Amino acid sequence: MNWLKRLISLLFLFGAPLFMAGQELVYEPVNPAFGGDTFNYQWLLSSAEAQNIHEEDNGFSFDEQSEIDSFSESLNRQLLNKISSDLFREQFGEGEIQPGTYMFGSLVLEISPSTEGLLINILDTQTGDQTQIIIPN
Repeated sequence: MNWLKRLISLLFLFGAPLFMAGQELVYEPVNPAFGGDTFNYQWLLSSAEAQNIHEEDNGFSFDEQSEIDSFSESLNRQLLNKISSDLFREQFGEGEIQPGTYMFGSLVLEISPSTEGLLINILDTQTGDQTQIIIPN
């Protein structure tokens, strides 16, 4: 009986490697940015977007405008530009902008020289909004 146990253990010891197989393990990246297959890009992007819990709301709409909306917006910009240039020409003449305080409807412009250039403070008296423009020397 003892010799049978030894025979089985020897057969197992020397016979088991005959039935075992192995292969070489090679790392292959998935992400195309790190050398992976470029066809994985769309899958990775859609997977990331599906997991994204943040909503993007920056106030901008990327809806394409119709031609009539685009034309009316362009016309409004041109008219406002013409009105503002006429107001500036009326206030300042054709020469340089002079320091002082000027009013355009509900807007108050304070123009003063500074070390960085000409400083223009704009205040909307109706809303309280304020901005500052510096025209370099």
